[in-house]
Amino acid sequence: RLAEARSYRDLPLEVREGTTQELYKRLRTMEIGCSQVGDQRPVSSVCFSPDGQLIATSSWSGLCKLWAVPSLEHRRTLRAHNVNADKVTWHPQATLSQDPQAVNLASCGVDGSVFLWALEGETEEPLHSLTGHAPHRVASVAFHPAGTLLATACYDHSWRLWDLGAGGGPEELLHQEGHSKGVHDVAFQGDGSLAASAGRDSFGRVWDLRTGRCIMFMEGHLKGIISVDFSPNGYQLVTGSEDNTVKIWNIRQRKLEYTIAAHTNVVSRVRFDRNTAGGAYIASASYDATVKLWASPAWTPIKTLAGHDGKVMGVDMSSGGGGYIASCSFDRTFKLWEPTLGH
Repeated sequence: RLAEARSYRDLPLEVREGTTQELYKRLRTMEIGCSQVGDQRPVSSVCFSPDGQLIATSSWSGLCKLWAVPSLEHRRTLRAHNVNADKVTWHPQATLSQDPQAVNLASCGVDGSVFLWALEGETEEPLHSLTGHAPHRVASVAFHPAGTLLATACYDHSWRLWDLGAGGGPEELLHQEGHSKGVHDVAFQGDGSLAASAGRDSFGRVWDLRTGRCIMFMEGHLKGIISVDFSPNGYQLVTGSEDNTVKIWNIRQRKLEYTIAAHTNVVSRVRFDRNTAGGAYIASASYDATVKLWASPAWTPIKTLAGHDGKVMGVDMSSGGGGYIASCSFDRTFKLWEPTLGH
């Protein structure tokens, strides 16, 4: 992260600004490239594989599915959840260096179930299940950047850290309390030393994983925080809330940096762009049926992606070269957005 930041700093200002302006120009041409009915129930999350060639979706039917990019052809179904699946996410080395037979994905459900999945295999069964959350909802799962740990956000007011490399199967390393309501989301800093938790109690917390201590308390949202994400620069955080706002936080200064009056309904997902050193833009998804893109550092609107017929439940950006954005909705579809510049 620091090497990337230094090389970015050493670029001439006009080169940096030119690259950023080119990116914003491309983002303004974003249109629906493909739309797919993901399930018979609302599609709750969408996530690009690290190589950008696959999309994973989770649904309220309990099914998680894998789809090819950009055709959105169905590739695989992961069946184990008996209730609404809340989220599915990729191992950081899945589709890159991770063995397809090893743990490549994790998913969670409203009954407290958490399953770990292989990318390929003779059986459709999950490799492992993490127990101990039931009957509380697990709303989110996130892999540590090293790939050996998994965080789970639980409605018992805590989040947990699991060691996936333990010989006898996954082991719980940390059971972190500190919120007064359910924890809805958890995210890791890119170099893996910090974690952030988003609570339905309207507060966010940043944790030092080496000591287990809370090093920053994020106070300012009027309602529950639904989503949290770290910037690639490592010192900024973004949160999305039921109060319809998106907030940018500075960890170095331990303060709220900016509030975006982003949407007219609940902000269901916020994501920093992973393709530039500083995270040149943010995507926010909302129950107002739109996804909006915001430019760093002034957080001015770049583009509104409108096309869903219901609440947008999730959004993600590809880290491959395609420059795709994916969104999923209550309307049972997920959509692939692509820049039309130069087509």
